[in-house]
Amino acid sequence: MSKAEKTKQLIIEKTAALFNTKGYLTTSLSDITQATGLTKGSIYGNFENKDEVAIEAYKYNSGLLARNMARSFGDEFPTTLDKLHAFVAFYRKNWKTVFLNGGCPLMNAATEADDNFPYLNNQVKKSFGEWTAKIASVISTGQKNNELNSALNAEEYASLFIMLIEGGILLSKTTEDEKYLHLALDRILSIIDQELTIIPS
Repeated sequence: MSKAEKTKQLIIEKTAALFNTKGYLTTSLSDITQATGLTKGSIYGNFENKDEVAIEAYKYNSGLLARNMARSFGDEFPTTLDKLHAFVAFYRKNWKTVFLNGGCPLMNAATEADDNFPYLNNQVKKSFGEWTAKIASVISTGQKNNELNSALNAEEYASLFIMLIEGGILLSKTTEDEKYLHLALDRILSIIDQELTIIPS
């Protein structure tokens, strides 16, 4: 990378947790300079404005989460059930890291952006769409391999899993009690083992 590209990447990485913790709208340029150790001139020399920094920080946060979560669906987990169980285990094992970094970047950005920051809102919609499609693809593969019930709607179950996870994270972060996330994850495991695996005769 060129020096300019390295500086730009440094700004994104140094502000990613800041935006996710403090907020994409409330984080100020002064916060950015303090987090990066760079001047305002240097920030504006690499980004058009604060909103552009916020968008790139969101992409970094959501991309990191997506890559980490996608490992659950890797070849080291041979069956569809193994992959879905690993997906649940990812959140079980990593909730502390998620909470320390401000919570789920998708949910935080979605709550904040809405009508106030439409371009960020569009990015969040894209992220949720990709997340849903990835989980649905794993379920669909299991259905094609006769591991899971082919009569069920893969996309609906993928959306349900996301809703349960996001709700669990929200309640646990708000109440500072991890039990709500674990309740959500337990429910997902129950759905996987008791609904998805029932093959019609």
